[in-house]
Amino acid sequence: MTPQDMAATHAAAFHPARPWSADEFTALLENRFCHIIGDARCFALIRVIADEAELLTIATHPRHQGQGLAQRCMTQWQQMAASLGATRAFLEVASDNPAARALYAACGYDICGRRAGYYPRAGAAPADAILMARPLP
Repeated sequence: MTPQDMAATHAAAFHPARPWSADEFTALLENRFCHIIGDARCFALIRVIADEAELLTIATHPRHQGQGLAQRCMTQWQQMAASLGATRAFLEVASDNPAARALYAACGYDICGRRAGYYPRAGAAPADAILMARPLP
């Protein structure tokens, strides 16, 4: 999957929020600690450093939502992270994203912090970032 594919899926999944550009994905993928799981329907971009893994983004194209792809992608990236030596996984999610919050809770993530007003929203108050974590097997 190319950075252009990733940017297109991200733009479709995160509209109207600001999606990441192909250049941003290219820069992240040039980092030896970053890894990609999935395809143009659904992908996760992660970073694994030492014993910690972080979900940088996950995106499912709207045409493919509701098919279990995000759940599968979550399982796959966590397995990859564990195989690379990670023992704990972290992520952040916007407080106004109930679908993602439900996915992460179903995957065993617990809230461990909050960043107030982290995500800007056009014409509305910024949304908090909810920090979540879980141990990896």
